Amino acid sequence: MPPSGPTAPARKAVVAFLAAAAVLGATAVPAVAAPHGPAAGHAVHGQGGYGDAARLGYQKTVAITVTKRVFEHGDTAVVDRYVRPDYIQHNPTAADGAAGLKALATSIHQQFPDARYNVKRVISQGDLVMLHSDVVLVPGTKGAAVIDIFRFQGGKIAEHWDVIQNVPDTTASGNDMFSTLSSPKVSQPLDHRLTQANEALVVKAFDELIVHKDLSALDRYWDPGYLQHNTQMQSGVPAAKAGLGGYFASAPQLTVTPKRIIAEGDLVAIHSDYVNYPGDRGTAILDLFRVRNGKIVEHWDVIQNVPETSANDNGMF
Repeated sequence: MPPSGPTAPARKAVVAFLAAAAVLGATAVPAVAAPHGPAAGHAVHGQGGYGDAARLGYQKTVAITVTKRVFEHGDTAVVDRYVRPDYIQHNPTAADGAAGLKALATSIHQQFPDARYNVKRVISQGDLVMLHSDVVLVPGTKGAAVIDIFRFQGGKIAEHWDVIQNVPDTTASGNDMFSTLSSPKVSQPLDHRLTQANEALVVKAFDELIVHKDLSALDRYWDPGYLQHNTQMQSGVPAAKAGLGGYFASAPQLTVTPKRIIAEGDLVAIHSDYVNYPGDRGTAILDLFRVRNGKIVEHWDVIQNVPETSANDNGMF
């Protein structure tokens, strides 16, 4: 969905802390043993690749274990075990390599010993894992919404992208950035046999509505009362038509390029580069959709403007 406007620059320490990965909150997912098992499968960047459940579960467990041990406990040994030395970083505040991740983790853990990543959703497809998290550096503060995407190679984390947005005091819809409001009100992906069908539906809907700016797509693919978590849009198709119509009119040269897609069950995530006009540095957006009974019923997003400079040469995409 469209950017909600430029986000205020975060403090360098805060942005750095959010650089590498999300850490699992204790109540988000049941505790798991240290990961073991077969190597991850072929790289597909979310396009197809409906690998076996054991491998996908292994990838989720590794992503959760590494990020929890690194950022909540300052355990850098877990990086040596589960992160490739040539780890590729796309967060613009962090350097490449496992060594850079370990140095960053140690520094930030010392600065924010009580920080917590409360992971709300975890999905995996092919060689990718996505974490959708509510990150609070200092207890009692609003924190940030963070999407982390990890690519696996040979059973280890090989690459990382993220999108970060500060949590506002209020939203246009009254809905927070994380809860599940559609029925059933659970955060884990459901209906795994429908993964391919749901992915195809969302990809087609996104292409028609966002890439080609056809507002009538909302009538074809969205439930009329669909629930919105974008901070500046209200729920429902009429509100979406008004909001998106205004956005498209204000940015007639807008181009949207999907970069990677991750689908599991009724959840489909699209990571895209939104460029409002030629020469615009662009905006990284992760749109997350929930599909029930052949219609999009709920939407979350995380939005971050691409900065002028980066600590690595990889770009955000």
